[in-house]
Amino acid sequence: MKRIVIVGATSGIGLEVARLCIRAGWRVGAAGRRKEALEALRSEAPGQVETETIDITRDDAPERLARLVERLGGMEIYFHASGRCPDIELNTLRTNGEGFVRMVTAAFGHFRSHGGGRIAVISSIAGTKGLGSAPAYSATKRMQNTYIDALAQLSRMENCGIRDGFTQERTSAREEYTPAFDLTGV
Repeated sequence: MKRIVIVGATSGIGLEVARLCIRAGWRVGAAGRRKEALEALRSEAPGQVETETIDITRDDAPERLARLVERLGGMEIYFHASGRCPDIELNTLRTNGEGFVRMVTAAFGHFRSHGGGRIAVISSIAGTKGLGSAPAYSATKRMQNTYIDALAQLSRMENCGIRDGFTQERTSAREEYTPAFDLTGV
């Protein structure tokens, strides 16, 4: 059974990806700040879902992630779907900057010591052009894109088997590609 950890599984894209993975038969490690929302998700599939309350802006977030991964029995995919509304500049910087680096670095370290895995993150077009109404959001999304690119380079340099989650892999001479994790038909 595949195992995915989703940080930001309490609402939005993170919650919907968690539900898709549950329907596909995966074990899901769900994390977020809102304990009630995590418990509601666990109640949808108690045998498949482990939860951990994690605020990625806190120093104990990597330890909480490690506990969740241990209860889940490991992870093949780390999916980072955590973020704040773009209208709160300093909170956005802490969550999308500091919290992002803290959690993705922890996932990278786990995969480095366990023979590889995938890291998938949600970014935004704002990271390529910027949004005048949301400068911190735009800047942090650009930083996230560059950070993931740099980690992909580091993984290749160290040959440690870690791939970014949205890299398309060539599967035949006809240039067909497969996504990092396929939820089609779910």
